[in-house]
Amino acid sequence: MGSEPKSFQLSESIHRYLLENGGAPDSVGQALIERTRELGRISIMQIAPEQGAFISLLASAIGARRAIEVGTFTGFSALCIARGMGEGGELICCDTSEEWTSLGRPFWEEAGVADRIDLRIAPAIETLRSIEEDAGFDLAFIDADKSSYIAYAEELLRLIRPGGLILVDNVLWFGAVADPEINDERTLQIRAFNEWATAHPRCQNVMLPIGDGLTLIRVL
Repeated sequence: MGSEPKSFQLSESIHRYLLENGGAPDSVGQALIERTRELGRISIMQIAPEQGAFISLLASAIGARRAIEVGTFTGFSALCIARGMGEGGELICCDTSEEWTSLGRPFWEEAGVADRIDLRIAPAIETLRSIEEDAGFDLAFIDADKSSYIAYAEELLRLIRPGGLILVDNVLWFGAVADPEINDERTLQIRAFNEWATAHPRCQNVMLPIGDGLTLIRVL
């Protein structure tokens, strides 16, 4: 389990209780978390374990068979999505780093989900635009460069079926989005995405204070 709670306003003791009573990673997931932690501060890019459990449950609950992930890092979120889809599922993972994604491959193999994951090393927007089929996917997860969040989501609206879900991480940005005194570039980019998602006529969205803020968009 992560040593520091990432979800908003959780003390370490409540975070531990939360995981112990629903959402703690299994041995493979925990091993991947620990391997990622060895990278140092950059490991904060990995989603929280409770986010992984939530995303996996959602994938299972909606019967997702085809999914897209934008931003894979070391592969914990991909592991969770692939498990949630079950056998025969297909997850396209978009990332630009062979180095980081290679850390996840052994854990995907150990968990028995490697055959469900199609990792594509290229700029994510290029990968998304290369997928010609419209409305053929059930689920998407965005956790990548904040400057492109709107561009990624616009492409995914073309690819996700009506009723399907787009999940977006870091939408609270450690609380900065709610502080009018903070106006750095990334904060402004995330605010712009949040406003876009709220206003878009094809997006029915809810923002949850899990991890660093997770928005669920139901595609209309």
